[in-house]
Amino acid sequence: MLRLTLRTLRYRKGGSVATFIALLLGSMIVMACGGLMETGVRTAVPAQRLAGAPIVVTGDKHYDLPRKDPSDEDEDSERGRLVEQVTVSPAVADKVASTAGVASVLPDVTFPVVVGGSATSGHGWDSVALGPHNYSGPAPGAGQVVLDASIGRHAGDQVDVSIRGVTQKFTVAGVGTFAQPDLYFSSADAGRFGRVSALAVTVKPGTDVPALASSLEDSLKGQAIVLTGEDRGVAEFPQTLASSEMLIVLAGVFGGFAVMVVMMVVASTLGLSIRQRRRELALLRAVGTTPRQVRRMVFAEALVVSLLANLVAWIPGSYLGEWLFSQLTGKGVVSSLIEFHQGWVPSVTGIGVAVLSSQFAAIAAARRAARTRPTEALAEAAVLRKWLSGFRVVLAALAFGGGLALAILTLTVMGDRGSLAASTAGPAVLMWALGLTMIAPGATRVVMAALRWPVRAVTSVPGYLALNNARVRRIQLAAAIAPVMLSVGFATAQIYMQTTSVAASEREYASSLRADSVLQSTTGGFSPAAVSQVQHLPGVTAASEWVTSTGFVEAPYDSALSDDGLALQGVTASGAAALSAVPVSAGSLDALSGNTVALPKSHASDMGVGIGDTVTLRFGDGQSGSLRVVALLDSKKSAEAALLPAGLLASHTTAGAPTQIMVRGTVSSFPDAQIVDRSVLTAAYSEDQQTGAWINYLLAGLIILYTAISVINTLVVETADRRREFGLLRLSGALRGQIVRMAAVEGTIIGLCGLVLGTVISGATLLPFSLAVNGSLFPVGPLWIFGIIAGAAGVLTLSATVVPAWLATRSRPLASQGVG
Repeated sequence: MLRLTLRTLRYRKGGSVATFIALLLGSMIVMACGGLMETGVRTAVPAQRLAGAPIVVTGDKHYDLPRKDPSDEDEDSERGRLVEQVTVSPAVADKVASTAGVASVLPDVTFPVVVGGSATSGHGWDSVALGPHNYSGPAPGAGQVVLDASIGRHAGDQVDVSIRGVTQKFTVAGVGTFAQPDLYFSSADAGRFGRVSALAVTVKPGTDVPALASSLEDSLKGQAIVLTGEDRGVAEFPQTLASSEMLIVLAGVFGGFAVMVVMMVVASTLGLSIRQRRRELALLRAVGTTPRQVRRMVFAEALVVSLLANLVAWIPGSYLGEWLFSQLTGKGVVSSLIEFHQGWVPSVTGIGVAVLSSQFAAIAAARRAARTRPTEALAEAAVLRKWLSGFRVVLAALAFGGGLALAILTLTVMGDRGSLAASTAGPAVLMWALGLTMIAPGATRVVMAALRWPVRAVTSVPGYLALNNARVRRIQLAAAIAPVMLSVGFATAQIYMQTTSVAASEREYASSLRADSVLQSTTGGFSPAAVSQVQHLPGVTAASEWVTSTGFVEAPYDSALSDDGLALQGVTASGAAALSAVPVSAGSLDALSGNTVALPKSHASDMGVGIGDTVTLRFGDGQSGSLRVVALLDSKKSAEAALLPAGLLASHTTAGAPTQIMVRGTVSSFPDAQIVDRSVLTAAYSEDQQTGAWINYLLAGLIILYTAISVINTLVVETADRRREFGLLRLSGALRGQIVRMAAVEGTIIGLCGLVLGTVISGATLLPFSLAVNGSLFPVGPLWIFGIIAGAAGVLTLSATVVPAWLATRSRPLASQGVG
């Protein structure tokens, strides 16, 4: 059976090569997404300042969400992420220092500073010894600072350093070159300005570092995180955690899309290859081959092709993943501090997807030929007429049911959450595409019936031939239309979903922005008196500090709280009402002072709390506090946020002070502040939205390109296999030019049918999405986008049918029949 399989692959190169290309490119995309996933999971950030410490202990940024029943240990608890700098407590430092094998524990203090108008970080002097540096001067004393040479100061200079909005003069004790171009203070000064964010642990000679790290993990579980090796840099650059989460989400979403698309494309390509060999399979059945042997042969062929494709895809797949990662870091979407990693796991995943796709396709392709009696198989080998089976009906029903369920979910549950509607609308594309693929011959017949008369009126004799061919070969034609349909449907849905989402987000942002201008601190923060000074400026009608963060409600239990947490916004009570676009349904924002909070009404209702009740909130820095509810907000689910006094929230942020003041009215200048007007803010927000859309365009573009290549792949194989048919037409009197024009008309029919069915797929996805996000049946976006998609589909289909037809008719007609 293996020898027969290899000989079949050798003499049926066309179908085998088509399947090989589909599997090769599909594996590359899956491997690339797997590389992004592995990079996000590993979050490899090389240590810099703390490189000399083999173990680094840092605050645990993971947060276990409260359970509905705290006593139920079997109930799974979701995990969120704390977004601010988390302090390492003295108790943790004492526990680490007392652990056997630990030589020393150096508390690392980090805090934001501004010097010379540039934002950077300040650290305690003790951490310098652990990282590479070139400095021979004295250690800084009280009121002194050591600078990196890139800052451009000299020993003995007086330098103004702003820390959380307070500017102080320091004497430069020395200048050197350090692992990071930051400022280094005495331990006493650093302790006054910042908090311990990490512990650098050195070990005694002969200590087993992995064993010690494991011991520390056990003793510090739930209190701190123990980092070793390439993970240690996360303690110095905690912002990389957000990048890693983004990579995991992106890779997971688009990797899942890629897997589904690859399976559909490979099934279509391999199915076409097997259908072209029905005569061979029928002959094998006629000479005594059993159905089981036929299936084994088809499975073996698919397995050999998939393994060869994966072998070739291994190296290019890693390069593709690295290229995607470089694009993300180049746009600033992902931190460039993270190192790209693509080990054996993504490669094995790609192999698994390719093998499973090929075997799944082989099951569907060989099933009918293997179960048909030899005489029936020989009768059906010339023209395939039966296509509807119980398997197709069940799978189509499940796919359409899934698409309908996702559409309803998009309109109802996700519709209230704005951008989250894309999480259900996106998979709906694949459901509708799968459903239509299962009934493609029937759907193709309906579309062709509508196209028959216009095509005949325009194309004359070639059109007559093409329509007759299409009528007789509609099942084979449906196999060629399916990748066009998938390409058009996926491209249209993905692009217009992005344009609609961006437009809706920009509109919502503009409506929620009540400020005419924003003051942005140039010294790392505003003093508590600054907002009052702004409020008394001529032309200013209202002003409020503005602080943002994320937190978690701990008590009472809030079932509406997700692992993303609850957005927190710090405001000034006297200006909050004028600058907040969220209606207040109960209470007053004027009461926001001290330990108080204004909650979204939906969350308050879920917790069963009202005005005057107390809730326990976990802030972004891991600290918790009891807050009294003073107002309820009637906010949209897509923009829910709790309002707190700005000073309270700022004290639980990494910045430590409000960095923005929102202003209604006009303000011409303010000390230590940059004035940004409304148009600049909306433009910056729009740019951020476009960057986010660009990520989706990039990754979706790969899948669109893959489906486009599959269109060419399928059509070339389908057309080239008709060499004998073209020869018979020429022997019957048809000219070569008529046959090529006939192929062009067939390509046009394929393109139009694929365009119509693809538009149906995208429409079934975009209509509920647009209603949920935009409140309109029609998506937002220029019409020329659809024109480009339609034009590209037309060019691809025509090129992939006309060129192979021209090549297939170069030889003499008799030669195509095996004569002469």
